[in-house]
Amino acid sequence: MKKQRQQHIFTSRGAGFWIIFWIYIVATGIGVFTFLLTNPEWPMLWRLFCADFAATIFVWLGSAVFKNSSVYDPYWSVAPVILLTILAVYWHAVSLPALLMLTAIWVWGIRLTLNWAITFRCLSVQDWRYDKYKQEFPVIWQLVNFTGIHLMPTIIVFLAMIPAVYLLQYSFTANAWTFVAFFLCLFAAFLQLVSDTQMHRFRHECPGQVCNRGVWRFSRHPNYLGEILMWWGIFGILYSVGGSTYLWTATGAFVNTILFVFISIPLMEKRQLKNKPAYEMYRKQTGMLFPKFTQK
Repeated sequence: MKKQRQQHIFTSRGAGFWIIFWIYIVATGIGVFTFLLTNPEWPMLWRLFCADFAATIFVWLGSAVFKNSSVYDPYWSVAPVILLTILAVYWHAVSLPALLMLTAIWVWGIRLTLNWAITFRCLSVQDWRYDKYKQEFPVIWQLVNFTGIHLMPTIIVFLAMIPAVYLLQYSFTANAWTFVAFFLCLFAAFLQLVSDTQMHRFRHECPGQVCNRGVWRFSRHPNYLGEILMWWGIFGILYSVGGSTYLWTATGAFVNTILFVFISIPLMEKRQLKNKPAYEMYRKQTGMLFPKFTQK
């Protein structure tokens, strides 16, 4: 009976959802508690990072207990929504730039989290990249799991959120460029929605083949392009109202871009080239992120 219950936990989609849901509820509470425990005289960004770090540790522990690093996957889209919303209430942020930023974050966060929910199968299945790392580094797997799969993305997303934190902390006045940056964020979320929807449909209709339909005809990674543009849009909202004073906050968007261009995309394409011979031709004909305007 005990083995059956354990098997049910790991093979049931519903059970997996509930477990991850409660892991994130507790992680949120730990993050808030950690923030309240930090010294109020510390710089706000350090207090926020301590809270983010504490929540990440708990999610990592959850992934270790249930032997599935994909427990962390929703953190990328859930953490910014929760953290920035709590901050907005904490600071009573009501400026138009702050509200536009929060709207963009919620649209992006809900869309990306729903995409994770659609693709989530159960706790016995995790991202193929995590299985690869676990096989390559069995002795130090939990160290790799914590630093590479949990902590590094947390740091990158935290850096990308810094412009949003300043938008909430101070009252700014919107201008035309603020709306341009805001619509860039909405476009980014829409691009991700369209690309992921088209990919899901293609995989169902043509399993094992190279998707070159819809937006995938023009970009090999339109979903990643949307993620990159999203955080440049968030920075753009702050830059439009704060100018060069906040130029340094583009660090997060820049590091996020580097992550996709030099780590995520090469890793994904190496796998595609290995499993799909036709991908080489597709790679030559299609731009990595942006369309190629001169194709043979």
